[in-house]
Amino acid sequence: MSSIRKIAITGPESTGKSMLTRDLAAHFHTTFVAEYAREYIASLDRPYNQNDILEIAMGQLSNEHRLEKTASEIFFCDTELIVTKIWSEVRYGSCNPWILENIFAGDYDLYLLCYIDLPWEADPQREHPHMRQELFNLYHEELKKRELPFAIVRGLDGERLDNAIQAIRSHGLIP
Repeated sequence: MSSIRKIAITGPESTGKSMLTRDLAAHFHTTFVAEYAREYIASLDRPYNQNDILEIAMGQLSNEHRLEKTASEIFFCDTELIVTKIWSEVRYGSCNPWILENIFAGDYDLYLLCYIDLPWEADPQREHPHMRQELFNLYHEELKKRELPFAIVRGLDGERLDNAIQAIRSHGLIP
C-alpha cells in the first residue's frame, strides 16, 4: 500500500463534491485531482455520448495518477470510477467493461459519499435534479455491495467540511 492515503469524494451531482475536495486539500495542505468530466464536456462541440464517458474515466485516472505524486500524506480525488459507472448505467443502461475492470484502480483508503442535503444548483452539465434520492441510493448501495470503506458526509457550509474531517479521523487516516 502507498504511504499516501487516498480519499475519493463521490456521490450524485450537485452535492458539493468539488468544493469539499478543494476545502479538504486546503485544510490538509496537500494536492487534489479535479473532476475531469467538467473539463472534457466543456471542450466538446457536440453532446457527449457513451464513448465519452469511457474517455472521461480514463482521463480521470490518468490525472489522478499524475497528481498523486505531488501529494503530501493525503490525497483527495474529486470523483472516481464509480461515478462514471453509475452515470453510464443511468444514462445508457450499461457501462463499458474497461470502467468495470478498472473500478478499483484508484485503491482508495476511504470514500466520502456526499449526501443530497445541499440545495440543487442548476448547471448546463447537470441532468437529474429530480433523481437525487434515487442516485444517492445507487451510490450508497454500490459502496456497500463492494464492501468499500465509506462515510456519508452531510451538513451545510462549514459543517460539511468539519464532518468530512471527522470521518477521515474516525477511519484512522490522520491523527
